[in-house]
Amino acid sequence: MATVIQKQDFQKEVIESDVPVLVDFFATWCGPCKMLSPVIDQISKEATDFKVFKVDVDLEPELASEYGVMSIPTLIVFKNGEPTSRVTGALPKQKILDMLK
Repeated sequence: MATVIQKQDFQKEVIESDVPVLVDFFATWCGPCKMLSPVIDQISKEATDFKVFKVDVDLEPELASEYGVMSIPTLIVFKNGEPTSRVTGALPKQKILDMLK
């Protein structure tokens, strides 16, 4: 299962990471987020050369705002501390993995 991360850990775990990081911005009440959650969890379990985290936008609105998350779910890939790709909405597993390449 992907780890839900909070603002105080975001810098260390995402921005300072030496491997790519997939971040799923979600909310517990969001239908498409619930559909996407098992896919994100599966990707997290299979991850070998990247990390996967989730950010609950209701608990961390500052992070959501900082990265311009207006709709959820929003997936952002960070490489070398910078967002390199972003998509909003539920996607198939392979499309998400393609974002990490």
